[in-house]
Amino acid sequence: MCSDNVITVADVSKCYEIYEKPHHRLLQMLSRGRRNYCREFWAVRNVSFEIKAGETVGIIGSNGSGKSTLLQMLCGTLNTTAGEIKVKGRIAALLELGAGFNPEFTGRENVYLNAAILGLNREQIDQQFAAIEEFAEIGSFIDQPVKTYSSGMYVRLAFSVAIHTNPSILVVDEALSVGDARFQAKCLDRIKQMKQSGVSILFVSHDVGAVRSLCDRAVWLDKGVVRGIGDVFMITALYTEHLFNGSKSDTEPAVAAQAETTTGTPVQHRPINHWGSHVGLIVSAGLYNRQGEQKSLFVDYEPITVKIRFRPHMLKGTEGLSVSFSLKNLAGTDLVVGSTWNHDHFFDEHATQDEVTFEFENPLITGEYLLVAAVENRSSASIHYYEYVEGAQYFSSSFASNPFGQFMPRMAVSMTASDANTSI
Repeated sequence: MCSDNVITVADVSKCYEIYEKPHHRLLQMLSRGRRNYCREFWAVRNVSFEIKAGETVGIIGSNGSGKSTLLQMLCGTLNTTAGEIKVKGRIAALLELGAGFNPEFTGRENVYLNAAILGLNREQIDQQFAAIEEFAEIGSFIDQPVKTYSSGMYVRLAFSVAIHTNPSILVVDEALSVGDARFQAKCLDRIKQMKQSGVSILFVSHDVGAVRSLCDRAVWLDKGVVRGIGDVFMITALYTEHLFNGSKSDTEPAVAAQAETTTGTPVQHRPINHWGSHVGLIVSAGLYNRQGEQKSLFVDYEPITVKIRFRPHMLKGTEGLSVSFSLKNLAGTDLVVGSTWNHDHFFDEHATQDEVTFEFENPLITGEYLLVAAVENRSSASIHYYEYVEGAQYFSSSFASNPFGQFMPRMAVSMTASDANTSI
């Protein structure tokens, strides 16, 4: 194994034998292979990837794609059917809800049990216990049986134990999704701190935004097979397309994309993701100044016009039709979003071309961004994308100051003096 790799997964597969009736298991054993009483279900098949020290990798995929099975094999709680997994360093895992906890034990007893399983001795657990209890925020319930805990309390305590065992590898499954919003934010902040300190992290989530903000790379599993490994933005874009569209369009992108850095050096880009049921519907999409010139660098509060031109006549009708845009940072987070759906805009279904414009002042702090253009059908609860172009144009924003946050809308700030004795 390469010294830089903390996890190496080589052609790993996991097969389950499914029996229609309980006694078929006994008959299978007695037949000694002469007759097959079961059918095989391959939860994971021929999966290979490597994770380097200090790297954060997201594992994405729909329910039933094999994510949890793969993590259990990585953590050693499940044996592989074929292939090999090599792990170098202490691994701490937060898998499915309640994993590793004895429901009859109190929270305190489970802390000592779980931490011991993860490799800490009694003295080390004693030293960490106060920090574990404080982070978990479950109060007096620490001395109650965990079978009385809510799902959120389970997660609080389990996550707190995992992060306080000084792991070199942290594995987090989707269990965090059951916690409240404040505790989720607290956990994500701690994961970011651990990432900065050099801990290798495997993060499993359905939240593409969270995966993009935390991870360097992503592994996309589909029905137990790896569909893609690589840059987190690209892989999550392909996964998002798969969720909405079912398959990748082989059509060559029709919309050119370019960017200009804050130094003025032009950089050419193609859309990072381009798909839909009517690829070619969008003629062009870009960012323009007040004079109608396409630009790739905007300063603070400079007027921006987003222009999207498309061909309505390519559609069978305009019921539910919406044209939308989004400005994203390079981590894929939506920062500014606009849609004709919110403005009761109507389209001529016979028009050869139609142009939609959105006008606003640039609120984005200094950085690199991209434009998303989409033509959608919103006549049902599930949005259907006629065409979706992520990265129709790349551009930069340059603010005179360096404010905190992601964007700076104009705002009025005032202060009124009051009597010192006045109370709220």
